[in-house]
Amino acid sequence: MNKKIGFIGCGKMASAIIKGILSSCCDDNYELKGSEVNCEIAELAQERLGIPILTDNRMLVIDSDVIFLAVKPNYVQQILEEIRDEITSEKLVVSIAAGVSTSKIEKIIGQARVIRVMPNTPALVLEGMSGICKGEFAKDEDAAFVMKLLSNIGKCIEVSEEQIDIVTAISGSGPAFFYKVIEDMARAGEKLGLDYEKSLLLATQTALGSAKMVFNKGELTVQNLIDNVATKGGCTFVGITVMNEEKSDKLFYDVIDKTTKKANELGR
Repeated sequence: MNKKIGFIGCGKMASAIIKGILSSCCDDNYELKGSEVNCEIAELAQERLGIPILTDNRMLVIDSDVIFLAVKPNYVQQILEEIRDEITSEKLVVSIAAGVSTSKIEKIIGQARVIRVMPNTPALVLEGMSGICKGEFAKDEDAAFVMKLLSNIGKCIEVSEEQIDIVTAISGSGPAFFYKVIEDMARAGEKLGLDYEKSLLLATQTALGSAKMVFNKGELTVQNLIDNVATKGGCTFVGITVMNEEKSDKLFYDVIDKTTKKANELGR
């Protein structure tokens, strides 16, 4: 039996998840639909995604087993009030609205099964990193199902709701921080006399390769990987020494700490 999955909102993140599911080789069969209340936007989304796009959120919910809330946070309450009469105990609500807690959603729609997801933009190239947490009434199998779905666009971990703002800081906001590091390295190369595009390619491919090395590190630690490159007395060692002297660890702690606090503030 096909599981029916509906997406309220078909923007970039919802589109990434939809494309990931459609392109996956998993055995499960999913029947996907979306909704956009604007007729023109709905038509364009249907052409782009190749799935039916309705213009009625309530009808989408009635005909779905799993409902993704993929709208901006300021629209969540309005949407939930519109669809709450159609939410039954058999339906699973999955929210990717940043800063909206599961308790806020449950307060509007009652004792519903709710999973909150913090995805990130690399999902657009199927290299996303998502964090999920269960609401009060969600089951372990609900979390397992959502994690399996999100594995089609990258990787996924489950955390407590108290930890979701840290996930937001590290992976939700993290792409921008890594872009900044790549750009700063590329610009440094340019200032030292290398063509910017060549310098950018060097920094980008090195970041990609380094990330893969961490994934494949086996029994090694990240510090082992650093030590393997930064031979004492060598040029890499000099660079690492500069990073330590400039307290790069404190810089990134402050970045993640302040971003986490801002995410928590937005949630309130």
